[in-house]
Parts: sequence; structure tokens; C-alpha cells
Amino acid sequence: MGPVELFEAAAWRAVGLAENVGDEQLAGPTPCAQWDVRALLDHLRGGPAYLLAATGHDLDADASYRTVVAQCLAALRQPGALERRCMSPLGFEWSVGEAAAGTFMDQLVHSWDLAVATGQNRTLDPALVEACVAMFLPDMPERGRARGLVGPAVTVAADASVQDRLLAAMGRTP
Repeated sequence: MGPVELFEAAAWRAVGLAENVGDEQLAGPTPCAQWDVRALLDHLRGGPAYLLAATGHDLDADASYRTVVAQCLAALRQPGALERRCMSPLGFEWSVGEAAAGTFMDQLVHSWDLAVATGQNRTLDPALVEACVAMFLPDMPERGRARGLVGPAVTVAADASVQDRLLAAMGRTP
């Protein structure tokens, strides 16, 4: 799968989880210590909003997470969209295709955070986890840690699942 397909699969799962969050859960804690569920949902919506802006499209500030993902996917599929350049959250320039891959990783990992916080199924798609590990470990978490965006790595057993290794590298206790 390419970056758009990876992002699409991770984002739609995250949208589904988000749509199952009750109002009474919004102030609840998440594995991301600095965010409650509401802030995590805002961050999840922010990923596709970032990509939409990177493709040169405007965002309707009132659009739902589902709508933003759909608009983002349409924009990413336009000719030449993935070759455009934009700034990464870590402060370097990259292509929109690379940004889509990075946003895939963010949506995937944060969907686990949301599932944990709201008592939903926390099992990630194994194919997406494998793709994420192949693309981002070990370098990305270290870059993120250097910028204060990723927590300290968590030690897991040598025989830990790929999902648990990914989550531990991203500072989560699986």
C-alpha cells in the first residue's frame, strides 16, 4: 500500500472509534498524559486538516472529522498532490506523500490511544502495524523524542508482538 492507502485505512478506523465516543467520555484521560479525550479527538482531526492544507485546499472549520478525512483523501488523489512540498511538524520540508505517510503513523498510534481511553477495541490492523514499523522504526520515535513530541520508549519483552513493539517505541505501555 502507498501512503494514501495507509493513511486512509488508519484514518477511517480512527473516525469509527471517534464516532463511538460519548459526551461523558470527552474529559477522560488518555495514554497521552497532556491530553484528555477531547484534545486527542482534536489532534486526530488535525492530521487530515494539515494534509488538506498542504495540498492547497481550504478547511471548513466546522467540518466533522469524517468530512475532513473525506476531503483530505479527495485532495491527496488529485494529480501532483503527493509531490507538493510542505513543512513537517518536526520543522523540516517534505513532500505531501511523505506527510501522508507520517500522518498515517500518527492516526494509527493515536487510534490506539483513543481506543484505550474509551474502552474500545485496541487491536490495530496487523498489516498497518507492519507497514508503520517498516517505515518509521527506529528513527522516527527518536526524532520525535528530540523535539518533545514522543514520550520515552517503553521496554517490552523480546518476543513482544509487532503492535506492542510499535507502541512501546512510541512511548506507550501496551
